[in-house]
Amino acid sequence: MGFYYHTKKSVEEYIEMARGHDGRKIIAKLKEHLPAGSHLLEIGSGPGTDWKLLNEHYHVTGSDQSKVFLKHLQANIPESEFLELDAASLNTPLLFDGIYSNKVLHHLEDEALIASVKRQYEILQPGGIVCHTFWHGQDSEIYNDLFVNYHTDEGIGMLFGEYFDHKLFHYYKEFEKGDSFLYIGKKRKGLPT
Repeated sequence: MGFYYHTKKSVEEYIEMARGHDGRKIIAKLKEHLPAGSHLLEIGSGPGTDWKLLNEHYHVTGSDQSKVFLKHLQANIPESEFLELDAASLNTPLLFDGIYSNKVLHHLEDEALIASVKRQYEILQPGGIVCHTFWHGQDSEIYNDLFVNYHTDEGIGMLFGEYFDHKLFHYYKEFEKGDSFLYIGKKRKGLPT
């Protein structure tokens, strides 16, 4: 994933750049599929903007791989639970009713994303929900020392389809019409973990 989120300067730059952006509309879609009070894992909590919105409805365990972001989160949202987690391995013994990420999983190369999807299935309770957003497009690039992997709904559908029943694909505009999409899936019954 590069080192962009691992320095104080870059984290401060990101917090400033992301000011005014949040997942309010995405969370509204999630609420249609995951009941209030559910235990939710947020992958890549970053500055904590979406964590605060999610926490209005759910019991949220936040996470990030960046120690700098974790320090920021723990200082600004005390008495909350944040785990140091890699988005691919998700090395935690905890189980969740839902898993959420907003523009995080696109930093994973294909093999790491496949591992993440399998691991998400394993740490979800029966009938659990995943809710993730992706940049729409083809190929990949390095941007600000960060790997960015673009996806299509067809590709994400195939990737998640082995473990999840598709509940929603929704295109939306972050900067330009149709540049982003939301995927919501429900954990399938009876697959091996």
